[in-house]
Amino acid sequence: MSKILVTGASGDIGRKTLLHLLKLKRTSQLVGLVRDPDKAKDLAALGIELRRGDYLDAASLPAAFKGIEKLMLTSTHAFTDRNIAHANVIDAATNAGVRHMVFMPIHRKAGSTFTMKEITAEDIFTKQKLVDSGLDWTLAEHPPFLDVLGFYIGLNAYETGIRVPAGKGKFAAATRDDLGAAHAAILTGKGHEGKTYNLAGDPAVSFADIAGILSKIRGKEVPYIPVSDDEYLKLISAAGLPDHIGTFVLKWVQGMAASEWQDSPKHLEKLIGRKPKAAGEYFRESYPPAAPAAQAQEPARKPA
Repeated sequence: MSKILVTGASGDIGRKTLLHLLKLKRTSQLVGLVRDPDKAKDLAALGIELRRGDYLDAASLPAAFKGIEKLMLTSTHAFTDRNIAHANVIDAATNAGVRHMVFMPIHRKAGSTFTMKEITAEDIFTKQKLVDSGLDWTLAEHPPFLDVLGFYIGLNAYETGIRVPAGKGKFAAATRDDLGAAHAAILTGKGHEGKTYNLAGDPAVSFADIAGILSKIRGKEVPYIPVSDDEYLKLISAAGLPDHIGTFVLKWVQGMAASEWQDSPKHLEKLIGRKPKAAGEYFRESYPPAAPAAQAQEPARKPA
């Protein structure tokens, strides 16, 4: 019986992917890789096998990958050695006889010169390492996460307005739940080998558009107020985040405002068989979040 392993199973993306896989495969075919099984007891209670492994402990991976046919490599978080971490997983999977690996880099539009520290170079390295590995591969490229936009604009935008650096660009963000559904479709479907998917949401929106969405929800104007980079960093710092995270978040917002993630080829819709959740629907249902996000998009991704 073929088995599918999802790394980072106790993290948000990994957990959501496994929950969608449960709708498509028997529990006996599903495996989650975790550093600490205690953090994924809910998955174990559903019958999903948990195997212990750490990206940065190469010796822990071969046994964890034994008998696995397909593997999803969940991107590890920024501010760690992502190249070594991802290379360890790819090497171990190759040696263990894994047939097909799915990786989730951040989408980068053709010809773009926009780069992000801790992301762009490491994604390029991992993609090339995977292509050269001899494994069948699929790239499931991510846009910004729709369900962390509340963090980027602040959790009190109804009162303060949306205060972000200037830019009229649009971005096609998607929820992590929709992305998890797409991962599950790729891992269980046929014909995805050698394919690259841009998992952009739809429709694309600007920060000014989001101000309009919030205005309609609240029934009074929520202004879009462009601010300088320095002022935005001060707002991030006031939320209690260290300076290096603030700079990291600023780069995401600059990219969104510059239309780096505007294109939406509807790959996500085709994979999940329905319209992805749109920004208007998300903000009506979930803003402000019940609990403040403690991190921006990439730091939220952890290998276990």
